[in-house]
Amino acid sequence: MSGYVEAARVLRNEQIGADVWIMELYAPKQAKEAQVGQFCNVRVTDGTAPLLRRPISYAGFDSEKGTITLLYRVVGRGTELMTRLEKDDTLDCLGPLGSRFETSRHMLLVGGGVGIAPMLCIASKLKDGEEAQVLLGFRSKSESFWADLFKPYPVKVHITTDDGSLGTKGFPTALMPTLAADNDFSAVLTCGPTPMMKGVAAEAATLGIPCQVSLEERMGCGTGGCLGCGCDGAGGKRYKVCQDGPVFPAEEVFF
Repeated sequence: MSGYVEAARVLRNEQIGADVWIMELYAPKQAKEAQVGQFCNVRVTDGTAPLLRRPISYAGFDSEKGTITLLYRVVGRGTELMTRLEKDDTLDCLGPLGSRFETSRHMLLVGGGVGIAPMLCIASKLKDGEEAQVLLGFRSKSESFWADLFKPYPVKVHITTDDGSLGTKGFPTALMPTLAADNDFSAVLTCGPTPMMKGVAAEAATLGIPCQVSLEERMGCGTGGCLGCGCDGAGGKRYKVCQDGPVFPAEEVFF
């Protein structure tokens, strides 16, 4: 799917963490067709610097209101420009793009960094007969604002921190065996830094739970034309993350 190009109108753009912002936009075409795990590719300027669009996962969408929600971390010139957008400004958004997460009856959602965004989207869109628990990995207690975003939704949130300042000390994988022993999870869904996802996928395999991962590759066009986001797949396959993904069965890309 090539998505729609919309001049999305900014409804809200506010800072929620040291370098993390949340933006709500009126983009009715995308809001109507978006699915959990998909993303939009945003153009932050009409000029040539920065030239490429920025891929950002949907943290939420509302087809009735015609809105999409994006979470982004300021890491360079492009995302810094996004912080300057004010209410009623417009942002060039191309989406929805990519594949979706396949949800199921009892999910463990594991997120780290801005990879928490698609986990938040899933939590906000649980269907009848579906339930989820959320496992979030932070560096320290100072990042706990991420957990607050889940409060409106019927999910139980578990937290790990690298320094032990909040929740369980260690990485998310440290808590997965205990949670799996107490729950009959039908799937593990994860997004975040690649080392974290590889660890989560390996632990899920050990526990015998199917795992889906959302890769965070650098992208150019977002539609499969530039070949800039290629990754190796099992059996010698070659995938375009923007088009074949970003969501894959873990064993297809971590092998």
